[in-house]
Amino acid sequence: YYSTMVHLFTGIYVRKLSILYIEDELNIRINIKKTLKLFCENVFDVENISIAKEILQKNRIDIIICDINLPDCDGIEFIKELRKTDKTIPVILLTAYTDKKYLLEATKLKLIDYLTKPIDFKSLNNALQRCVQEILDNSRYVISFRNNIQYNVSHNRLIDNNNKEEEIHLTSKELDLLNFLIKNNNRVCSADELKFSIWENSLEASDSALKNLLNKLRKKIGKESIINNSSIGYKLEY
Repeated sequence: YYSTMVHLFTGIYVRKLSILYIEDELNIRINIKKTLKLFCENVFDVENISIAKEILQKNRIDIIICDINLPDCDGIEFIKELRKTDKTIPVILLTAYTDKKYLLEATKLKLIDYLTKPIDFKSLNNALQRCVQEILDNSRYVISFRNNIQYNVSHNRLIDNNNKEEEIHLTSKELDLLNFLIKNNNRVCSADELKFSIWENSLEASDSALKNLLNKLRKKIGKESIINNSSIGYKLEY
């Protein structure tokens, strides 16, 4: 089950997680941002801590990648301050130093990784994968639908925030449909592939059964949350 969730979540984070990347050297920032965009659409790249704090105030950030040597504030001091209010957000520190003093300070900050520049693709990829695992372990990733309904991906829980965070029951078929749409939320899914993924028995996988299931799920997460393109298929919106 857990490995399945990790695979599902990896598919989501490539498209949906937000990364804040702080680096004052322009060429390095441009190159690493290009690499980060291979993993994630939402990359905020900034040159100093002041701008980073503004981004944090106005946006949901899931992962922070921060250079230590910055013009307006030491990266370690920034993370120390951050940890006073957020003890779980995954953080990767980048540095040109291997000084034991920095390493000792960094170990106190609950980092995902401490990478020495120049950064290679494999090291960055591995660190980001550990960030995803950390998000899963801390149940940080929640999908918010427009009608104040939220879905916790790692726990498969649908919560109604309009009604004192009451849990909305999802049947196994509704869960299968929702998770499949989440995993493939970057595209329109055809009716045939939805039926194939949800029903083992092809005789049960009728157009009417799928339509009925879609209507039931829409009632729970919001009618506007599943878009129907009649000529192609269905897509999740959130």
